[in-house]
Amino acid sequence: MSQRYIRALTLVGALPWMIPLVGDDEETLRAIYDELDGVFLPGGADIDPANYGEPRHPRCDNSDSARDRAELLLVRWAQAEHKPVLGVCRGLQVMNLAMGGTLYQDLTDQMPGGIKHDYFPFGGRYARDYLAHEVQIAESSRLAEVFGAGPLKVNSMHHQGIRTLGSSLVATATAPDGLIEGIEGTDGSYLVGVQWHPEVLIDGSAPTRRLFRSFVEAAGEHRGSRFEVEGLRLE
Repeated sequence: MSQRYIRALTLVGALPWMIPLVGDDEETLRAIYDELDGVFLPGGADIDPANYGEPRHPRCDNSDSARDRAELLLVRWAQAEHKPVLGVCRGLQVMNLAMGGTLYQDLTDQMPGGIKHDYFPFGGRYARDYLAHEVQIAESSRLAEVFGAGPLKVNSMHHQGIRTLGSSLVATATAPDGLIEGIEGTDGSYLVGVQWHPEVLIDGSAPTRRLFRSFVEAAGEHRGSRFEVEGLRLE
């Protein structure tokens, strides 16, 4: 996992806790989860399409079933308990699947007429901070509070994306071809995902720092309310 994720979180006051892939041991994973104030989901490998009931497309790359299972569990627990969640790239896709959505396994093959999204930095062809295309940020959304409503230039390093949106989610950013690139929960809790890679842009973008800071602030508020409830129980 890129060290950039850790740096982006610590820069705004978080204390990251990397979680081992123990999804096959739910008791241990749950004990770890219970100590967290929020859940951050980074980018990474393709998600196994078996998680949404589809056969593997030839262009679906290697996946990590242990990571899939652990992250899906973490999102479902967090959503049920209103614990803050922020997802980046693959993280957005995991959030969508946890809420019952599906994915395009390869945008080039499965989304005819779509724009190019796979600006991967392989071989130095594209820089990771290359602003490849715009997304349109929806008004009255958490992303609009951070970036402002309207167009936003983003980097783009993915070949999969949201096909059908999961329940209890709303699209809050879309690419020019209609692909959903930002999602939020509809119940008022902090559940935010973006398809681009803000961790790469955080040094030169105050709004991007605000995105990470908004997550950390929400986690702090959740921590305070949790301790308040536990204190009442103890009394």
